[in-house]
Amino acid sequence: MKNSINYKLVLLLYAILVMGSCIRMDDFSTPDRTEETVNPTGTEITIGGLRDLLIQEQTVNENPVLSFSETDQYLAGYVISDDRAGNFFEELILQDSPSNPTSGVKVLIDVSPLFISYEFGRKIYVKLAGLTVGFDSGVLSLGIGSNNDVEKIAESQLTKFVVRDIEVAEIVPLPMQISEFSSEKTNLYIQMNDVQFNREEALGEDRKTFAAEPDDEFDGERILESCSEGISTVFSTSTFADFKAVLLPEGRGMLNGLLTYNFFGEEFNVVVNDPSTIVFESTDRCDPTEVDCGIADTSGPNVIFSDFFESQTEGQPITGNGWTNYIEAGSETWEAFFSDTGSVSLGISARMGSFMSGDDNSIGWLITPQVDFNAQEGETLKFKTSNSFSDGSTLEVLFSADWDGDPASIATATWEILSAAYIVLDDDNFVDWFNSGTVDLSCIDGTGYIAWKYVGSGDADFDGTYELDEIELRSK
Repeated sequence: MKNSINYKLVLLLYAILVMGSCIRMDDFSTPDRTEETVNPTGTEITIGGLRDLLIQEQTVNENPVLSFSETDQYLAGYVISDDRAGNFFEELILQDSPSNPTSGVKVLIDVSPLFISYEFGRKIYVKLAGLTVGFDSGVLSLGIGSNNDVEKIAESQLTKFVVRDIEVAEIVPLPMQISEFSSEKTNLYIQMNDVQFNREEALGEDRKTFAAEPDDEFDGERILESCSEGISTVFSTSTFADFKAVLLPEGRGMLNGLLTYNFFGEEFNVVVNDPSTIVFESTDRCDPTEVDCGIADTSGPNVIFSDFFESQTEGQPITGNGWTNYIEAGSETWEAFFSDTGSVSLGISARMGSFMSGDDNSIGWLITPQVDFNAQEGETLKFKTSNSFSDGSTLEVLFSADWDGDPASIATATWEILSAAYIVLDDDNFVDWFNSGTVDLSCIDGTGYIAWKYVGSGDADFDGTYELDEIELRSK
């Protein structure tokens, strides 16, 4: 009997241990601890001041990183990242103020999860002695120096560098439009108003998830559009995020998230801690209308309009032949281009790009003369496009029936996408030229204009270039 009782006790203890081991890793709260106001000693440096020191080091001494040895300097910041949903991993993003922030920094820490002790809004201090600052994936980052790189702070050293304050502040998102993105504003918690996900990704039977598509290897990258500006940026979600399989919201509205770069530090990305900060309540989307007559089997023998650009002067703006070459934003224009190496042109081609222009935004139009679609039948359009790493920039071919021919009214006219036309994609081979297909225009009545519109991403350091050639508008 005694042995039987002992056996039952062992079974009971084993069951308790098993039940305890089945508790989810994220089913815990902030440890109960006595909070005390922290009064750091030493010299405080702002996050913006830290950035300035690094840039000075890179300029004067040509060192990619700046290491701190014997120093009493520290910085203060407020946590704006939250790894609870798995969209951040082993990093804290700090900004210098809970409202109207000006600078942010990423602190690399070999600990997960971090939200237990360093929750959203928590004020913390980071002691700089023994740390290194540099740019990791394009953003200002702090960690342990290793061969001109910034590595993660080990868990055993965490409390040596990071001190948790009693204050947990309300973080007020900084209103920001895509055209206002800059490298200095990365690592900030921002609010984007009047935005939506691209219709090809958020609508229809093939509606995409945040990051669970077959081609989402490390991150799911989706197109986030500004309805007020008519430009777009990349919205990124980790494939390890808990919400990766959630479908993109279909509506339009407001989003709170963090501004950062992609892994390569080449393109602005917007990232959320979790989908609760995406509030797309309006069903009134700002999608452009489309003209889609399909693809024709053949094109007719009569040429209504054509241009192979051979009469243009290399390096000069496209002129003549009834073209309207208009700069809506920035300083770059469609110009004649020739090359027999690299991205080979087809003789002389039309080219538009804002790479290294220094412009905050670039929008360029190339518009045909007016076409009367009632004067003939069976109209078709053919052209070719190529790119030089288009990155965040885009090219569209559009039609307008209400533009009055005045360049000043281009932006306010109604422009519909000729959706059947193929335009080179960013991941297409940048050396090759791609046919648009024989785009059927026979469903159009009245008069109108055809335009090629280039839009830069807002970061001219990474925007690419498009080439256009062999345009033919024919009829039967």
